[in-house]
Amino acid sequence: MNSFSKSICFLFSFLLVSTPAFSQIQTQPVDYQDGDTVLEGYLAYDDQYANELRPGILVVHQWKGLDDYTKRRARELAELGYVAFAVDIYGKGVRAANREEARQLAGLYKHNLPLLRRRAHAGLEALKHNPTVDVNRIGAIGYCFGGTTVLEMARAGEPIDAIVSFHGGLDTAMPAQPGEVKAKLLVLHGADDPSNPPALVQQFKDEMNSAGTIYQFIAYSGAVHAFTDPSVGNDPSKGVAYNEAADKASWLEMKKFFKTVFGS
Repeated sequence: MNSFSKSICFLFSFLLVSTPAFSQIQTQPVDYQDGDTVLEGYLAYDDQYANELRPGILVVHQWKGLDDYTKRRARELAELGYVAFAVDIYGKGVRAANREEARQLAGLYKHNLPLLRRRAHAGLEALKHNPTVDVNRIGAIGYCFGGTTVLEMARAGEPIDAIVSFHGGLDTAMPAQPGEVKAKLLVLHGADDPSNPPALVQQFKDEMNSAGTIYQFIAYSGAVHAFTDPSVGNDPSKGVAYNEAADKASWLEMKKFFKTVFGS
């Protein structure tokens, strides 16, 4: 074997020994239950952390139900090293085909907060039972209807360390009581959101202050409702519109918030 061939063999052997295996984001559906109701969530995690405990993040969907958008967010959280579990509030196979169906489904739960909170709790328990999740480091995020839901989880006193609401509804029929909110909150809000006008924003802040909640409230100028979702279009005059700057900025705020709470 000449010197060139020896060099090639050495290089190939070096690469075999020294090149790390590439990690991959793994996903799978997960069936769980609330009483007799079967729910189907979506688990996402990075397999390079399969042998160590990681913070778990609950992800709550928008008003149409568990969809591709919510699953994408779960995968993005997995890429950050979290075990992400996108929950199913409505039930296995129950998804809205259009805005009217979504309005009816979301309204059912918004007008029955004990049911909404119970469904969210079932998802939390499913996440905590995953063997790779550090049950002492739990977070939750939600978008629109999901943002409303995670705020209700906070009001219910769920044992969650960090909760992030993206353009969620701020009003409630069951306000937080003093000392009940255990989670730190990050509320990411469209400053021009017609569904959460200034009076309602102030009412929410008064509620959180009275309850002694640790929270941050960030409002993005020029952003309306659903500002993180490209599928809603980009016409703010409709009251719902994608805002790229607010979308990117809010995701960065979430990342910083989780890093502060959970560590790197």
